[in-house]
Amino acid sequence: MHIDIQGSGPDLVLIHGWAMHGGIFAPLTDVLATHFRLHVVDLPGHGFSRDDARFDVADCARRIASATPRALWIGWSLGGLVALRAALDHPANVRGLTMLASSPRFVSAPDWPYGVAASVFAEFDVELRNRYKHAVERFLALETMGSAHAQTELRDLKKHAFERGNPDVDALADGLHALDVGDLRADIAHLAMPSLWIAGRCDRLVPPAAMAWSAAQAPRGRYLEFNSGHAPFISRAANIAAAIGAFAAELPA
Repeated sequence: MHIDIQGSGPDLVLIHGWAMHGGIFAPLTDVLATHFRLHVVDLPGHGFSRDDARFDVADCARRIASATPRALWIGWSLGGLVALRAALDHPANVRGLTMLASSPRFVSAPDWPYGVAASVFAEFDVELRNRYKHAVERFLALETMGSAHAQTELRDLKKHAFERGNPDVDALADGLHALDVGDLRADIAHLAMPSLWIAGRCDRLVPPAAMAWSAAQAPRGRYLEFNSGHAPFISRAANIAAAIGAFAAELPA
């Protein structure tokens, strides 16, 4: 698994979302690298890790924890499931947890009105096999929907999506499956470290209510909301970096 190390200071792990790679965080890492030593991950099947094994949330959490020092972990979207799994399974490696537009459950249920319909991921899975890039670009459009800067964000996401090569189709299918079946709601109460839950007010994939609920379940959870879509680090990089810096300053060594 490719992990790019940059900057200096306290250690911070960054994990990207579905069909992306660590380079998508560039607006955020440009700011954070002046204060932190960043460990920017390319998940298996994505970016410079596209020839790696197929994607599995728990296995990724274990491998990243074994390859990085104790750190503040930040996970965006699908990457949040990996970061949350690491916080639960490997708490000694996780000083603090930041969930960036990422929910413990992405699919709606009778007791969970905050997710998307299960049919959405099923449709993407079918399209992924038949119209690969179209499926990815449609998902990117869904990520920016509702944002006041939707066109700019979509242009940026499309620009960077394939700059490290095409992600592996099987890994993408694994990621969709993880988003479809993942449910860590009951585990949030067992988090041993402080957590920061950052939502996009206009996010259509992970509604702010899902993030606020999650922060309230965490023993030391905190909730923040920005006027953005599903990728707040593009249009609100300075704000996100400031929030992460303030959170990190309060974490125990």
